[in-house]
Amino acid sequence: MKQSLNFRPLTTTDVNILMPIEQACHSHPWSEKTFISCIGGRYFGEILTQHQQVIGFYVAEVVLDEATLMDICVEPSQQGHGFGNKLLNQFIAQAKAKGVVKIWLEVRAKNISAQMLYMKAGFIETGRRTGYYPSAKGFGYEDAIVMSLKIK
Repeated sequence: MKQSLNFRPLTTTDVNILMPIEQACHSHPWSEKTFISCIGGRYFGEILTQHQQVIGFYVAEVVLDEATLMDICVEPSQQGHGFGNKLLNQFIAQAKAKGVVKIWLEVRAKNISAQMLYMKAGFIETGRRTGYYPSAKGFGYEDAIVMSLKIK
C-alpha cells in the first residue's frame, strides 16, 4: 500500500495541532507565542501528513542566501520510520528552491540520532556552543553542536 505522504505549508492555525508534538519531542519546547512568531515573513515550514494524520513538521528561517533549521519534530509514536529524513530532505529542497546556498542548524550534543540524520544528509560539524541548551534533567546546561550544509 502506498504511504500517501503529503507536505503542506505551516500556518498559524496549525500551532494548536503541533504544540503536543513540540512538547513531546523537546525537554524545553517552544511556547505557543514563540511558535506563532516563527510562521510567515522570513520563516517557512511544512507539515508532513499521512492519511490526514500529522506525522511531523519543520520550521526554518531564510535570510538572503542562508537558511537555519529552527525546529524539526516527528510525533514520537512515528519515530524510527524514516519520517525525520523525509522532513529534512523536504526542508533542504525548499531551501534550495528559495535560492539558499548554505544551511545551518544546532543540535544538542547528546542527541546522537539527530546528529546521525544530519550527517547522513551531508551536514558537517562547524562548531560548538558551550552550555547553550538547558539540561534535559533541569540541572546545568548542555552544549549545542553547530552544523552546516553547502547546497550545490
